[in-house]
Amino acid sequence: MPDSLTDPQRQFLQLLHLSVPGDPPPEVTQAKAPASTAPPKRSTPAPAGPVPGSPRSAEAAPPPAPPPAEDPVAAPQKAVPALFDPPPDPQRLMRIATLDWLDLGHMITACRACSLGETRKHAVVGAGNPRGSWLFVGEAPGAEEDRRGEAFVGRGGQLLDAMLHAMGLSRENEVYIANILKCRPPNNRDPLGPEVHACIPYLQRQIALLQPRIIVALGRFAAQGLLQVDTPLAKLRGTPQQYQGIPLIVTYHPAYLLRNPIDKRKVWEDLKRALGVFAALQK
Repeated sequence: MPDSLTDPQRQFLQLLHLSVPGDPPPEVTQAKAPASTAPPKRSTPAPAGPVPGSPRSAEAAPPPAPPPAEDPVAAPQKAVPALFDPPPDPQRLMRIATLDWLDLGHMITACRACSLGETRKHAVVGAGNPRGSWLFVGEAPGAEEDRRGEAFVGRGGQLLDAMLHAMGLSRENEVYIANILKCRPPNNRDPLGPEVHACIPYLQRQIALLQPRIIVALGRFAAQGLLQVDTPLAKLRGTPQQYQGIPLIVTYHPAYLLRNPIDKRKVWEDLKRALGVFAALQK
């Protein structure tokens, strides 16, 4: 090999740890390396605990300190869903309270006070004789009622007609029938609080126009909506109730009886009680 090498040749030999002509051996170069190139010694003593990364470090490491408590005043508050019904609209209530039967029916038909107005086929005002002495109040229209725009015309309505017949009554003469909700909830689900809140002023106006002698609440939602309570149906049945001075009898909804026919005897007891209350009013 020639004595004079190019710089790339010299770098290549040094990379392979081979002696370069004219240079000292690599081990000699390493021995004479200047002290300044050696890593400085640590002047602080090694920690007494385990070395980070060692198997014992995870076991012996002290638990992390808890984060500082947030200032309850300065901390941002999480959004809380609305759990309460919106406040009533005084102007809307005043308007409903002045309507006659015709205008009340028009307002119910065009109502969009809640989301049910967008999903219904027909609003159901009521059925029967507006001059009748008896008012039967149900929960909400079903699929057949929504399709036809009439109250209690499905299977539940047929059972209600049979109940009225057993009492010596008919919807054509002595009875008017209405619901807490005027529109069908999707899939016949239970009424929601805001829906009842928006719709019950219509029923209240109907009662004011009807001036019934007695009211029969069919089911939990009808009873609780009229009485403005959350008492279970079982506790409302068989106990004297009133709506603004009008006797109110609580019983099961006909749709419930279609699923639980064994409770028809209980309903008949409630209806006989209603007949007794009505007879006492006639004296």
